[in-house]
Amino acid sequence: MIERIITVTRKTELEELVERFGTVPQVKFYLEHAGHDFARIQAAHDTYMFALAEIRKLVPREFKHHTIGREFVPRYSFDRDDLIVTVGQDGLVSNTAKYLNGQPLLAVNPDPDLYDGILMAVTPDTAGPTFKAALAGSGRLKPVSMAEAKTSDGQSLLAFNDLFIGANSHISARYRISHGEASEVQSSSGIIVSTGAGSTGWMRSVHTGALGVMAAVSSTSVPLNSPAPLDWSSPSLLFAVREPFPSHATKTSLIYGQVSADTPLRVVSRMAGYGIIFSDGIQSDYVTFNSGTDVTIALAAKTAQLVDAA
Repeated sequence: MIERIITVTRKTELEELVERFGTVPQVKFYLEHAGHDFARIQAAHDTYMFALAEIRKLVPREFKHHTIGREFVPRYSFDRDDLIVTVGQDGLVSNTAKYLNGQPLLAVNPDPDLYDGILMAVTPDTAGPTFKAALAGSGRLKPVSMAEAKTSDGQSLLAFNDLFIGANSHISARYRISHGEASEVQSSSGIIVSTGAGSTGWMRSVHTGALGVMAAVSSTSVPLNSPAPLDWSSPSLLFAVREPFPSHATKTSLIYGQVSADTPLRVVSRMAGYGIIFSDGIQSDYVTFNSGTDVTIALAAKTAQLVDAA
């Protein structure tokens, strides 16, 4: 049974600007004098705060309730009997879920006009029945597979959406990649590995960009369509190499494929001091990946548990 509710929030654009400029009037003055629309930022902030207030109204008085910002999630001690509620965009869901250990996560879309909400089950207007069922322990849970990177020097990192393996700046990443029986040295802008949930995010951008280039340079009139995304509970991952560069020393045959229990992805770093692996778009939470280190990417043993809409 649920004993405590943890609401995870993220700062609005207005809050981040106030941290930079000091006050709301100063933000308004700066933006309007620069020719930008302050009203849009204020409206988005108000919508978010309204959504947060509506969710708080759903919390019964007999339950303990804590609210934490996204920046505190990696260091927060979640209990087994917690219900975690995220109020924010899809990225907040992924950046919270990987730090949980089986606790149910109810994702609320605070502004459907602004966020696609692919991972978010409900809006403030529709959250009531789902919230009530989750508190009673009768909510439907949707398992979501995660990826895990394990390095030869003992580091590990989970990903809800995707992992990035490459350089820590806009320079070429150098490494040896192995998948199945194939192996080659590459120079590229890095490797993306996506879960089923992530196959609708960064990996979708990779597909769209590649198909756009092919359509522009190809003479065929056959429409090019992105492949269907993986199921969220898929036992497979997808990997794609970004901007691979062919040369005498580097090859480009291992560009895209599926990672499974039988065919994990292994990468050996050839970067002296600038290699990095991070997950779900948060570069500040990373593991180093320099020469002498190799990493194995596979499906994680742990899965996330999203509360489905009632």
